[in-house]
Amino acid sequence: MNTLITVVHVVAAFSLILTVLLQAGKGAAMGSGLGGGGSQTMFGSSGAGNFLTKLTTGIAILFMVTSLTLATISNKSKSSSVIQSVEESLPDAGTEPANSTGNSSDQ
Repeated sequence: MNTLITVVHVVAAFSLILTVLLQAGKGAAMGSGLGGGGSQTMFGSSGAGNFLTKLTTGIAILFMVTSLTLATISNKSKSSSVIQSVEESLPDAGTEPANSTGNSSDQ
């Protein structure tokens, strides 16, 4: 289940990037006054604004839902911490380590 949601999440991320890059910027209409009016004839005379806006909204909603689902699944699964295992393997604070060099500071 986790793998399926991750795959859907990655596909939604790439689709969201693609649809955002396909949309014309705000300054794209400035070139139409100088004879560039036929630049958006692929999607019809009104352009791709309405279709791509709705598609981007749908993909963004899917992306957010998969993000929240993955976060919830990750939170519910049992996780272990590296810090906890380090704290368990530390020696007691009351015992002092033996001086292995043989040098004594009492001399």
